[in-house]
Amino acid sequence: MEYSRDDLIEARRQIDSTLHKLRETVRTLRSKDNPARFKSQITLAERRIKAFEIADFLIERETDNM
Repeated sequence: MEYSRDDLIEARRQIDSTLHKLRETVRTLRSKDNPARFKSQITLAERRIKAFEIADFLIERETDNM
């Protein structure tokens, strides 16, 4: 599939926004009184962060090659 540079830039902007929210979520859950209670939510958020970081890197690489 072909995407325009503008599409990729907007996708990165949305990914960055989502990453910010996910990192805040992890920070909030870890600061709770009993963070072990939220282990599965923290793990899920951390996995999503990793996935979005990979996507962000790949989009950046693609836009650099345009």
